[in-house]
Parts: sequence; C-alpha cells; structure tokens
Amino acid sequence: MFASSRRVRLLTSALTAVALLGVAACGSDADAGTDTDAATTAGYNLTADQNRITTDPVEEIAAKVPQEIRDRGTLVVTGSAGTAPPLRFYADDDTTIIGSETDFAHLIGNVLDLDIELTAADWAQNFVRVDSGEADVFISNVTVTEERKEKYDFATYRLDSLAVEVGKDSGITFDGPEDIAGLTIGVGSGTNQESLLVEWNEQNVAAGLEPAEILYYQNAVDYYLALGSGRIDAYVGPNPTSAFHVLQAGETEIAGTFSGAGLDLQGEIAVLTKKDNGLIQAINEAINHIIENGTYAEVLERWGISNEAIEVSRINPPGLPKTA
Repeated sequence: MFASSRRVRLLTSALTAVALLGVAACGSDADAGTDTDAATTAGYNLTADQNRITTDPVEEIAAKVPQEIRDRGTLVVTGSAGTAPPLRFYADDDTTIIGSETDFAHLIGNVLDLDIELTAADWAQNFVRVDSGEADVFISNVTVTEERKEKYDFATYRLDSLAVEVGKDSGITFDGPEDIAGLTIGVGSGTNQESLLVEWNEQNVAAGLEPAEILYYQNAVDYYLALGSGRIDAYVGPNPTSAFHVLQAGETEIAGTFSGAGLDLQGEIAVLTKKDNGLIQAINEAINHIIENGTYAEVLERWGISNEAIEVSRINPPGLPKTA
C-alpha cells in the first residue's frame, strides 16, 4: 500500500489524466476543451473532508418520500466496495468512500432533506441489500437493463460508456463484437457488461468465429493483476475507471469504447431501488431538480466526467435487452 502522501499525488495526477482521456474516448472535440480546462485547473479533493457541493431541501419533493424513510431521516445507500475512481473509491484515510457517485447520493439527500448513510459491498451483494431492505438505494454505476426492471425501479443520472482495456502495445483493437473472438476477457460477475460479452460470444460462435474465454472477477486488484500478468487479454469495465487505471499504471491502453446497453442503444446509469416501494418518483424529481439548478453539472465537472451528462432523468427507460 502506498504511503498516504504518495497515494494522494498518484490519485491527483491520475484523476486529472482520466478526465482528459475520458473526454477523448467519449466526447466531441468541442467538448474536450471545456473538460480539459476544468480538469487541469479545478484540482481534486481526495481527503475524507470532502467539502461537497450541496443544495437546499425542496419540501414538495421531500414530501414524496415514503413516510418510514422520512421518519428515519436517513437514506441508506449501498454501492461497490470503493475501488473504482473517479466514481467510487476510498479517500486518503483508506476508510471514507468518495467520488462522483457519492456526491450524487449526497445531492439527492439534500433535496429530499435526508442524511446519507454510505455502505459498501461486493457487486452482487448490493442487490441483496436492496432486496432485503437493508439499503434503500444502490448508487454505483448501475446500468438500466430490461431484466433488472422486472424487480427494481430506476431513475437515470448519467450516460453509460464501457471500455475494453488491454495491455499496452498488444495490438488488440475493438470496433465490434467480432473483435472479442479468441480472446481471454475479464469482466465483473453479474454486470451488464458480462451479459453483453456472453451474447456477443454466442453470436460469434454461431457465425463460425473462435470463441472467447470469459473470466469473472469481483475486485479491481484481481483483474488488473490478471491483465498485467497476461492471464487475460482484455478487461471490460466502466470507461472512467479504465481510463483512470491506464494513466495510473502506464501498462495498459483502451482498445475501444461502447455503450453499456450494447451497440444499438445508449445505456444510462441510474439509481436503483426496490420496485414499487414508493421511492423512485421522489428520487427522479430530486435528480431533475439538481440538473435544473446546476449542482449536477458541478459534480460532473468536479470529477472530470462532464461528457457523461444527461439532459433529464427518466424513470425506467429502455434498458439493455434481455439475452435469450
């Protein structure tokens, strides 16, 4: 583990760089100038004392929160276990979870006049926590999918872009599903990117192409060790986190990017909550309020991901289609 001061320098350098690379991978040339200026001049607070962007409560929106949660006064937010900068990761105290996802959670809490209790778990366990009522919402780069919509409600707050990360100078490029043929690819278990890879692999095999081998990982350290050692040829994950790792480690590169909902639909990241629990309308209105008052854009700019902004939050929009 890095000493605290060295860790801060590495994260600061890499977060600035990830902003630039994320723009290059997903944004237009016109957008790049704006995001570059923000990334290089704003700086990043990586301490436990975040001094977050805040907004005022909105009584008419807060009144739509289920009474049980209003009486409690706290919104319990679950998410991944803090290994995905700039989205969700640990501050320099190695305890406090920070990042854009936590900032969005706190802004939603501001509007709803609720305190935010942040918790962390492995990916699949976050769904279990929402199912059991241990957590009210799952805010951690969750993509809307048609299968998930059967069990959960969604309110969108960010575009979803995925990246194919490969070893530097590997010669691997990604322009479409046929490019995964014959590769050994790492992916997070239970994620929408896993569903896409499985579907594409089946299509490739049916077309007579060599199958890919898909290996599953839960923790960033594990799949990056596998990528660095050559045990896998590529890793598929969120573009912002892959771009961060490329700049931090200097041993990998991004072979291509695509929508988290596949090639035919722009995926969206959303707040997830248990279906029909009465919470999603208030969350949706809270997100649209912060979009309108500008604090949403401030958070995106703060973390260098302005190119993933949406114009309006939607409840349960079309998501990644079900696989056969």
